[in-house]
Amino acid sequence: MPKKLIRDKIPEIIKNQGRNPVFYTADENEYKNELFKKLLEETNEVLEEKMNKEKLIEELWDLLEVVEAIAKLEKIDMQEILKIKEQKAKTNWRFEERFILEM
Repeated sequence: MPKKLIRDKIPEIIKNQGRNPVFYTADENEYKNELFKKLLEETNEVLEEKMNKEKLIEELWDLLEVVEAIAKLEKIDMQEILKIKEQKAKTNWRFEERFILEM
């Protein structure tokens, strides 16, 4: 039977629709694996909506939710990630110049 990681309120929503959801709580290992699958799923959805700004914003939010969940699971403070992001921007730079390297 197919399975997927769902948001916390989904079982309640399904129950409110008069249906009986079948779900369980994943252990840490399965949760981690499912988060990484969700990361790929949300990344693909971002790519699919790249031409629709309104939907793109929602998909980027979904992607950020997954990144934050992975960080929390791994006990990584998001502020630490943002600090490293700024440090790396100084040494590895950004994508602001829009350069494309021809291979």
